[in-house]
Amino acid sequence: MSEFVLQLSYVLRKENKKIVTAESCTGGLVAKLCTDIAGSSAWFERGFITYSNLAKHEMLSVPLSDIEEFGAVSEQVVKKMALGALAGSQANYSLALSGIAGPDGGSEQKPVGTVWLGFASDTAAAITEKMLFSGGRIQVRQQSAEYAISTLLAHIDAGF
Repeated sequence: MSEFVLQLSYVLRKENKKIVTAESCTGGLVAKLCTDIAGSSAWFERGFITYSNLAKHEMLSVPLSDIEEFGAVSEQVVKKMALGALAGSQANYSLALSGIAGPDGGSEQKPVGTVWLGFASDTAAAITEKMLFSGGRIQVRQQSAEYAISTLLAHIDAGF
């Protein structure tokens, strides 16, 4: 179990706050890591697994025009995923991921391992970040999930 998940659970319980996830490339791994902790229902509100473009549109209100123009793995889309997850839940914080875990699907502009992360809160503007993780599919997904959790924790600690 990740040290960051334990820290996140402690902070959220202490503040009586909840998170929601919107995951594409990680396929629910962040939600799984969070719910591995007994009592996580006190701080984990829900998770959206929006692997397809249509799911991003239908469940998180990401405009199909944004997906067509910028691609599913983009700052614009992941920001709207984070905001859509927050709007579609009772959570105080959201985190969203969209990326290319591989082994196929990469390009020169977006190589395998490219992951966009989005974070939103009910008191601050959304924050996005692009990462490039290495390794195979399992490693990219694991690194993405752990990085997303640790980064959300850092944002919360900074007053996000």
